[in-house]
Amino acid sequence: MDAVARPAIRGEGTAEAEWNGWPVLAALPRIDARTLVPRNARAVVVAPHPDDEVLSVGGLLAQLADAGARIEVIAVTDGTASHDGSTEWPAERLAKERPLESRLALERLGLPVEPVRLGLPDGGLAAVRGTLAARLVSLLRPRDVVFTTWRRDGHPDHEATGQACALACAAAGARLAEVPVWGWHWSHPGDTRMPWRHAVRIDLDEEAMRRKRAAVQAFTSQLRRDASTGAGPVLRATTVARAGRPYEVVFL
Repeated sequence: MDAVARPAIRGEGTAEAEWNGWPVLAALPRIDARTLVPRNARAVVVAPHPDDEVLSVGGLLAQLADAGARIEVIAVTDGTASHDGSTEWPAERLAKERPLESRLALERLGLPVEPVRLGLPDGGLAAVRGTLAARLVSLLRPRDVVFTTWRRDGHPDHEATGQACALACAAAGARLAEVPVWGWHWSHPGDTRMPWRHAVRIDLDEEAMRRKRAAVQAFTSQLRRDASTGAGPVLRATTVARAGRPYEVVFL
């Protein structure tokens, strides 16, 4: 998807009540955590920014952790461009704080793991997509199941990461699962731009839902208003509400 066709990410986006009232989501094919990530496989989450790993598949990660699955998290950027023009959250502070938030969030999911940090430029992944793909090939193994942001998610970094993962998975013999994050924001029930025919639903138990909600709250830099610019939270109320769903959706 080129820059002209990319959907605009504005306002609060589609309300969660609208999504919850759409019967197609309830009728999506179900898949459980251990079917999606078999015992001889490793789950690898490739997150463009700290928080994408939780917003996309935080509930699944909690369930996989309980099942004793092998899990790896790859942080593509450190999220230093989330607060443009801010003196409260300059890039230097974000470079320290956002990885700490991510680590705390993973602990709350039941994953005491340290992400592999690639340190690529936040907001500039389209220009280094080939470099990212090459780095990922060196980290992936055959039979890995790789979860990342959807290639048409509407955010340039999300799309570049999805594209790089597709290339890397093909080269490494891994399986790709793409997850909409911003797609839920700009899309709406019945939107034909979303590949519903490739969608499967992972139902979450109460404990996984609780851990995911707690993990989202670890991203304090993204949940507060910026006093220096007057900007609202980076994670909108609708985004936080979606994190409380009793299910997650991935495109296979």
